Amino acid sequence: MRSTLLLPIIAATAYAAPVEDILKRAGCSSYTIINTRGTGEAQGPSAGFRTMNSAIQSQVPGGKIYNTVYAAGADQNSAAGTADIVREVKAELQSNPAQCFILEGYSQGAAATVNAMPQLTGASFDAVKGVFLIGDPEHKSGLACNVDNNGGTTTKNVNGLSAFGGNSIPTAWISKTKDVCIYGDGVCDTTHGYGINAQHLQYPNDAPTQKLGQTFVVQQLTA
Repeated sequence: MRSTLLLPIIAATAYAAPVEDILKRAGCSSYTIINTRGTGEAQGPSAGFRTMNSAIQSQVPGGKIYNTVYAAGADQNSAAGTADIVREVKAELQSNPAQCFILEGYSQGAAATVNAMPQLTGASFDAVKGVFLIGDPEHKSGLACNVDNNGGTTTKNVNGLSAFGGNSIPTAWISKTKDVCIYGDGVCDTTHGYGINAQHLQYPNDAPTQKLGQTFVVQQLTA
């Protein structure tokens, strides 16, 4: 009699892990990737994220992409981009409080994204599950989120062109951010390069960057 009673308990235990995984995935059953392009890119998706985003959406259902609206001009004034990122997060949360977000930014778009972070507090902060930056001019030396395109530390202790402007990734955001800088990229790694060079333009076609982004974002959405 006792062995019969134990069978449902054993069965429930055996299936506990898969059920937990399903519940976790359901937490981000609807998500928006906010994609903020770099200087000179036409309004629309940034080339820096096309490959990874296609893979992410194939792997995690329920996603859409929002392309930040701003000039991305040579004057590097990204304030309108920052405002649009903040507006989009808050607007979507009003209609769906369970919505999840991933923030992406390339070059000037990365700066716009970093500058949006202090304005995304409370429910907005919680709703953003991950941030993936590439070629970030506000890349600040020593942060735990700093990685090169292989996920390594060759650019952990370098500064970007705008690193001393007073803006950087807030402490609370570091654990859910990857600030990717290819060694020698003169926008985010002024120790080994300067300005918009070959390394800064490498991200869109760089397989390690695209794989790193895909893996990170999928992990953040399904954690």
